[in-house]
Amino acid sequence: DVQLVESGGGSVQAGGSLRLSCAASGRTYSKWCMGWFRQAPGKEREAVAVTDMDGKINYADSVKDRFTISRDNDKPTLYLQMENLKSEDSDMYYCAATYACGSSWSNSRVFTYWGLGTQVTVS
Repeated sequence: DVQLVESGGGSVQAGGSLRLSCAASGRTYSKWCMGWFRQAPGKEREAVAVTDMDGKINYADSVKDRFTISRDNDKPTLYLQMENLKSEDSDMYYCAATYACGSSWSNSRVFTYWGLGTQVTVS
């Protein structure tokens, strides 16, 4: 099986920064599609940033130029560097992985494996 464990969440003031990490274990592949999603209570889970198996990266419009997704396939770990955080970025953030996502990168139902999430609160 595959396990994804997020870390790095916390509370920060608006304009501040946080770096989320997602450590993958179990059966891991460098050519996975991996990404970050977020979800507020009562709302649908939305894609934040996804890096596909071919290296293509996609961002939600709301986080472009503020968030940066990266991956270290040797560890293997997925990162999300978040800059200039806003109150509307407050959510539970989830790491997700699947074997291929392509044009469906923003569809949470495409992703097979999920972490338990890490809370980000911006005040």
